[in-house]
Amino acid sequence: MIVELAREGAAVIELGVPFSDPMADGPVIQRASERALRHGFGLAEILQVVSDARQQTEVPIILFSYFNPLLQFGIEKLVDEAQRSGVDGILVTDLTPEEAGEFAATLRARDLDMIFLVAPTSTDQRLQMVAERASGFIYAVSRAGITGAREEMSAEAEMLVGRMRKFSNLPVAVGFGISKPEHVADVWRYADAAVVGSAIVAEIEQAQSAAEALSRVGRFTRELIF
Repeated sequence: MIVELAREGAAVIELGVPFSDPMADGPVIQRASERALRHGFGLAEILQVVSDARQQTEVPIILFSYFNPLLQFGIEKLVDEAQRSGVDGILVTDLTPEEAGEFAATLRARDLDMIFLVAPTSTDQRLQMVAERASGFIYAVSRAGITGAREEMSAEAEMLVGRMRKFSNLPVAVGFGISKPEHVADVWRYADAAVVGSAIVAEIEQAQSAAEALSRVGRFTRELIF
């Protein structure tokens, strides 16, 4: 799937780490986490997948996780194995900039990026703090709430990206709710990347086999970009 997404034009790939209590995620990602955990698929298996994918593609790969499974795995062990397997950075949804200093420093020591989230509700003080501590890119949440496909994009996202530009020259990616080619085209007007998560996972969920999942995701990605 990683290789197929890269082939179809993905600039960066987020690889979700399953967690039993994914508070920021909607039902599609929640069900995906449950399926993964039910089959014993965790961080060790994900890192092996990245290592295998690195034999075929150099597309940047970001781990998208909550802090609990990372902490349970062991932070030093995680960053060592992440670097060895070919991971480029980590985004931790529930680790705030104020609490991320030690973790971010550990990542920096291994040349891994720390990706932070900002939201329409973020104050200018918070945006400046993220700008000072982030690397790689900044993930702008298009609206308050949980992940999941939506019919319309929020105007708040464009305003948030404009505010973030005042504090940082890092690329800004917009996510949460993007599920259609029109959404991607709209986000590309003012941001550097459009993040599509739940809509892709929904394609996987509807497939009856691995081969069908690969085909569905490849087709869907082509439709989003072109």
